[in-house]
Amino acid sequence: MNEARIQGDRLARTGAFEWLARAGLASRGVVYAVIGVLALKLALGDGGKATNQQGALRTIADRPFGKTLLVLVAIGLAGYAVWRLVRAALGHGPEQGDSGTDRIAALASGIAYAILCVTAVKILAGASTGSGTPKKATGGVLDWTGGPLLVGIAGVVLIGVGGYQGYKGITTKFLEDAKTEQMSSEVRRVFTALGVFGHVARAVVFTLIGYGLIRAAIDYDPDKAVGLDGALLQLANASYGPWLLGLVAAGLIGFAAFSLAEARYRRV
Repeated sequence: MNEARIQGDRLARTGAFEWLARAGLASRGVVYAVIGVLALKLALGDGGKATNQQGALRTIADRPFGKTLLVLVAIGLAGYAVWRLVRAALGHGPEQGDSGTDRIAALASGIAYAILCVTAVKILAGASTGSGTPKKATGGVLDWTGGPLLVGIAGVVLIGVGGYQGYKGITTKFLEDAKTEQMSSEVRRVFTALGVFGHVARAVVFTLIGYGLIRAAIDYDPDKAVGLDGALLQLANASYGPWLLGLVAAGLIGFAAFSLAEARYRRV
């Protein structure tokens, strides 16, 4: 165990590890940019659509030179997943340490982005990736003993994640992870604005997804469960939907730009 930790510490302090982390942040930005642009076009009535991370990867693949770009995104997603999982295991990187909460969040995001990387590889290989919808997954869990409770807990957790994202955005807590000392005053203002706008937009989306899971658990109806694409559609269909969707879409684009800026300034 000690030997494994020593090797992990060595990995965390290498230049290659830092490069993977920064490539991963950039790839996260690309994925959110695609989601945000498509949602903004939908809000403007310009032929866009509500999609999730998997749909964003398929959209990238369908563009000219898309397969090449998707290969680069997949490498970045793999790097992001490795970075987050190593941080979860070690509790630190070469530039900062993590609290217990940070390590749990790193584990969850590491697993999520590892799955997303696998999806990108499947798309590149021409395999189908459309089987794991939130409704099917929720429907299966609802049939378990205690399934509605588990789905409800998952919904509460996601609302909690949304709340934390909103807290990070409103209080600018994300600046604690950034090399603000290397920024000019203008760069810091732009970086802060993108972070606030992007985190609040993510908070809205996570809260809607969590709310859908809680409704599915209470009503024993998996059709109430939604993913990122479903949450965006809910905004589109609400009163003042195009305006709300447009704001959230702009926020997601802002988070994409923030992710690209983090690729430069994040303490890894």
